[in-house]
Amino acid sequence: MASPTTSVTVVIPARYGSSRFPGKPLARLAGKPMIQHVYERVRDVPHIRQVLVATDDPRIRDAVTGFGGRVILTQEPYRTGTDRVAGVARQVPGEVFVNLQGDEIALHPGLFGDLIGPFLDSQAEMGTLKRRLTTADEIANPGIVKVVTDREGHALYFSRAPIPHVRDGEPTPGESGLHYVHLGIYIYRRETLLRIAGLPTGTLEEAEKLEQLRALEQGIRIRVWDTQHPSLRIDTPQDLEDAAKTLERLAPCSATSS
Repeated sequence: MASPTTSVTVVIPARYGSSRFPGKPLARLAGKPMIQHVYERVRDVPHIRQVLVATDDPRIRDAVTGFGGRVILTQEPYRTGTDRVAGVARQVPGEVFVNLQGDEIALHPGLFGDLIGPFLDSQAEMGTLKRRLTTADEIANPGIVKVVTDREGHALYFSRAPIPHVRDGEPTPGESGLHYVHLGIYIYRRETLLRIAGLPTGTLEEAEKLEQLRALEQGIRIRVWDTQHPSLRIDTPQDLEDAAKTLERLAPCSATSS
């Protein structure tokens, strides 16, 4: 079990060449590049020793250094964000690493507390978060990754499909407690992270294009904790427009509470 002083390093993988949204980390959102929003919302969270952006592109590197962030230029052709984070872990000392995807903007610092605190108090090798889905459209959307867990909170499967499938009738979203979105954040012990990066790409991972399935296929258990805190996931230019409206709507509340 990790001690309260265990060092936690957050790595934000940020590729320029997204197939659905090229240049996404540099897309402007409320006057800042998106990567800056992701970085700033995790920077002052308790237990975190350092935050690093890992990128393959000098344009992203320059943007991060421009707002005062720390960045590592990783030139290898990494398969996934997990592999890129592992590449950083080989260069940077640390006991616990968080992989925060560069398109997941937390709207409350408690989201990170719901993951990091329980993980440090546990013996889990790897962990992540889920949040209850509330609409039928979200459940059916293949861009929203769903997760099902066992009674102890360990992941059974992640999928773009609407799992679990309800054979007889349709449950009321948000009331059934059946459907959960998987959030784009992972936490690992150092040795587990490096082990996953050393494994071959799994058949399920390749089919679903979900990197966490590599761990499940190899018998690595993933502990999943619940959060009720909101976040913004940006996959497409339309998502960016919706996120801008959300941030604009929240801005008066932030100003009042500060």
